Amino acid sequence: MSLTPAPFLADVAGGPEGGRAYWLTTSDKMRIRAAVWSPEGADRGTVLLFPGRTEYIEKYGDSAKSLAERGYTAVAVDWRGQGLADRMLPDRRLGHVEKFRDFQKDVAAVVEMALALDLPRPWHLIGHSMGGAIGLRALFEGLPVASSCFTGPMWGIAMAPAMRPFGEFMTYVGPWLGLRNRIVPTTAIEGYVLSNPFEDNQLTTDPDMFRMMQDQLKAHPDLVLGGPTVNWLSEGVKECRALARKPSPDLPCLTFLGTNERIVDTPAIHRRMGIWPKGRLEMVEGGEHEVLMEPPEIRNRVFDQMAELFQSQTA
Repeated sequence: MSLTPAPFLADVAGGPEGGRAYWLTTSDKMRIRAAVWSPEGADRGTVLLFPGRTEYIEKYGDSAKSLAERGYTAVAVDWRGQGLADRMLPDRRLGHVEKFRDFQKDVAAVVEMALALDLPRPWHLIGHSMGGAIGLRALFEGLPVASSCFTGPMWGIAMAPAMRPFGEFMTYVGPWLGLRNRIVPTTAIEGYVLSNPFEDNQLTTDPDMFRMMQDQLKAHPDLVLGGPTVNWLSEGVKECRALARKPSPDLPCLTFLGTNERIVDTPAIHRRMGIWPKGRLEMVEGGEHEVLMEPPEIRNRVFDQMAELFQSQTA
């Protein structure tokens, strides 16, 4: 595999030294971006970080630093349609995907890169939000990892009871009405952290982390992604329902869920973890959606528990 260097926004990444990025070409000719942090001593294994919707590799610099401190190399990816990867609509701020299963082509390209770089084994998975849905599908399809962790995984999409009938209508009828590339009503075209105050935000209780996200997007506006399209919503709902019908993988799993989670469907997470024989659900008291970006005392506890699971799978 030929690896082409890609821009790595070190001025805002804040990760360990030596972070680097590559352009990857998927089987359907989409150009995505992946980053690797592999500082000296990070040889206990490699963690594949699967970000959520709207996210980008530099946002995980702090997570890569936490993993490096525990001896792990980290890989993160700009999924198709976000970050600096190819976007599919003229307005690059629209969150769009043609088919949710297309993300598995991105996963395949990341795995191919990790193999080409001979990254330390064993490999492990951390999937956040939308990356949790992509990651669960990848586990079903044979992702070569020894264990998995999830944070606020999108195994269902939260909708207010009054909005659910409308959401169902948009999911199944909207694309056929020519609305597939339209932004979902009630969502905004601007990035969430740029259009909402820190007070009562749904991501984190840490003002420093919220400010970091704002600063990253202000410094690099090309990273901004707004609300999803009707087609993204339709595909996302269908994928969550398809995943829910499958038995849990035969793999150790640790899932973290904030008690104040308001973005993904929490009953779906409880149902999944309730039928995961080698799985455990950890509730994060007072936590919002992004437990990896909560205050340091929470982050450190979460990463310590993850590292304990990873280490238990070392041959």
